[in-house]
Amino acid sequence: MKITVEQLKGTHMQAENEEEGLIRMDGSTSIGGLEGGFSPMQLLLAGAGGCSAIDIIGILEKQKQNLKDLKVEIEGDRQKKDTYSEFTTIHMHYIFTGDLDKQKVERAINLSLDKYCSVSKTLEKTSEITHSYEIKSE
Repeated sequence: MKITVEQLKGTHMQAENEEEGLIRMDGSTSIGGLEGGFSPMQLLLAGAGGCSAIDIIGILEKQKQNLKDLKVEIEGDRQKKDTYSEFTTIHMHYIFTGDLDKQKVERAINLSLDKYCSVSKTLEKTSEITHSYEIKSE
């Protein structure tokens, strides 16, 4: 896996992966940023949500569930350490749309967070990760 990060202007950066996917990053205006992208810490939360959502979609497909849409809202609280801060709590709220079996949804979430999602498994070393969900019918 290789990512290239290029400075665009000030603290505004662009990351590109080997498949030419692009993400913009930036610092806050207090350090000269343009607020033209995600902060690196926001990218960690987005990565956790994306990783888990990909797992869950695959699991629900294997369970023959009729998933129409999935949205994940992620909130993280950070605590200042010596010269940096780290997430101490992360809450992931999943919003499912479709005709879904509640027990299969719960199992898919638990499999993702407890077994498959590499990002959340990495973040759980410093963070308590909790979750909730809701299922909306079509």
